[in-house]
Amino acid sequence: MAFLALSVQRMHLIQMDSVQRWMEDLKFMTDCECMCILQSKPISIEEDAQSEFSLSSQHSDCVNLQLLLKRAWIISTELTRIVQKLEKNRWQRVHSMTVRVNCHVRSMISEYNTFARNSWEEMKQYETMLVEKCSELTTVTERCIQIEDEQILKSMKSCINDTLTTVAQYFGQLIELALTHEIKNLVKEIDLSDNLYSAESATSNLFSLTQEGSHLCRIIAKEGGIVALFKICRQDCFRGLYPQTLRTLASICCVEEGIQQLEKVDGILCLTDILTDSTHSQATHAEAAAVIAQITSPHLTFTQHLGSFLENMEEIVTALLKLCQEATSGEVFLLASAALANITFFDAMACEMLLQLDAVKILIAACCDKQKVDSPYSRDQVATILANMSVLDQCASEIIQGNGVEVLMEMLFEKSSSGNPAEVAACERVQQKVAVTLARLSRDPEVAHAAINLNCIPHLIKLCRSPTERNNSDSVLVACLAALRRLAVMTPDGLQESDIQQLVKPRLVDSFLLCTNMEESFV
Repeated sequence: MAFLALSVQRMHLIQMDSVQRWMEDLKFMTDCECMCILQSKPISIEEDAQSEFSLSSQHSDCVNLQLLLKRAWIISTELTRIVQKLEKNRWQRVHSMTVRVNCHVRSMISEYNTFARNSWEEMKQYETMLVEKCSELTTVTERCIQIEDEQILKSMKSCINDTLTTVAQYFGQLIELALTHEIKNLVKEIDLSDNLYSAESATSNLFSLTQEGSHLCRIIAKEGGIVALFKICRQDCFRGLYPQTLRTLASICCVEEGIQQLEKVDGILCLTDILTDSTHSQATHAEAAAVIAQITSPHLTFTQHLGSFLENMEEIVTALLKLCQEATSGEVFLLASAALANITFFDAMACEMLLQLDAVKILIAACCDKQKVDSPYSRDQVATILANMSVLDQCASEIIQGNGVEVLMEMLFEKSSSGNPAEVAACERVQQKVAVTLARLSRDPEVAHAAINLNCIPHLIKLCRSPTERNNSDSVLVACLAALRRLAVMTPDGLQESDIQQLVKPRLVDSFLLCTNMEESFV
């Protein structure tokens, strides 16, 4: 399914826990408080050089940008809090927080100019306007704490709100300019890289920035990041960097601008060449599969315009299925199967291709290999592919030949071992898709009888009647009711009269309401 679910399995290089994040932010807060004592005057360059928090020439551009983003996040948070306090007429707090914002803005500008070393005219203009507006805001709020007349304060509140809006606008434009400028330099560094070390360093820095959110990914795409990265992927001398480069590409392609740029530079053809080249490592193939999974995600509404994908789909599907078959780890299988699952939504022809390539047999065999299919996330991808393939009449015979009904029955009772919300959600998706697959395949009498012989009907009844068995999921309930009704047509004698009257004979919506009311009565 969606590539976002894969992030649970992949390493997030800049992730930190809440306590560590708080300690990092605390440095900036205390730095700011020191400046408040100095009456909002910026600390000199000499003092900054001695500060633990200042930027030095030894810091990489990526670290500098991370610090800029951190300072920007703090300022943005403070501005939001000022608005909240202003609504409650907490004038003393409004003023103290305004002073703090003033300090943070001056520190941010000073820090940026320290590592940027040269500011251009537009940047200086916004720096000046922002500092002036912050000073104006501080002056106005200082006057407010000396006024007791409620009517005067009420009239000044509108003025403060307008000034806050202007500060936020200048601040946003300043940050946008700085980030765009630095990302442009980073992309240029990748584009001009002529050795492995410089290319690796720049690509790693760019990847770190992609983890800061979709807005930065958009800037990277607009400033030529996709073009520069595919340039790396087209040079044999950088083969060792392909996995890292492809991982960065996958991150950028979470936004429409990234996918548009990928299409413009024939990125699909490049990915196809990598996937079909047997001389590449499995790690490289896996990361190429991750890019395919990202750009074909059914949750993205702008992926249907990938014309070049359809031209290369057969080669891509064949290579991905081979990767599933040869995967040496659960992560590799997860990435390859996720790409295949998304492609089955992307175009109906993919299911027919998979059927011709013996995909059912390969996927069912993989489910029996705990080294490959080692989590609910992987089983979710397999269940998705089988559910989408089950609309084809020929799929039923493939399932029977590969003992697929037994595997489907095992997956029907998928349970989370950790209780992790993401894992629980994956288990629900597995149950739902397996029930859908059984309902579709049971139009074939042979599949239906095989399912019945494996006690599928009692299992489905249990899922319908017991909310805990289906993880309290309504979508699982609907799918199980549909599958139960299909199987009941084959052997109505296998059900008790109460099951027929409550779960089979009524309209689907009435049976659904009955089962959900059962849930309420048990609570």
